[in-house]
Amino acid sequence: MWRSFFEGIEDLFVNVLFAPYDFFRFMENWWAANIVNWILFLICCVAFVYWMLQLKTFDDNNEEDKSITAHSYL
Repeated sequence: MWRSFFEGIEDLFVNVLFAPYDFFRFMENWWAANIVNWILFLICCVAFVYWMLQLKTFDDNNEEDKSITAHSYL
């Protein structure tokens, strides 16, 4: 039972979700072959900059609780 479950997960990832990468694997141009990775990298960079700007906004408005009891794990 468990074996077929994990083989189903393998089939989903190998034959369905990663299928577009097989097209890019056989291209000779490195930039074209890695365009998906570059797009994801740019999305992550934009999200990181947005996150830092939001943190700066909250810090400038003194909305951040910096006391020692602000978090229960401290």
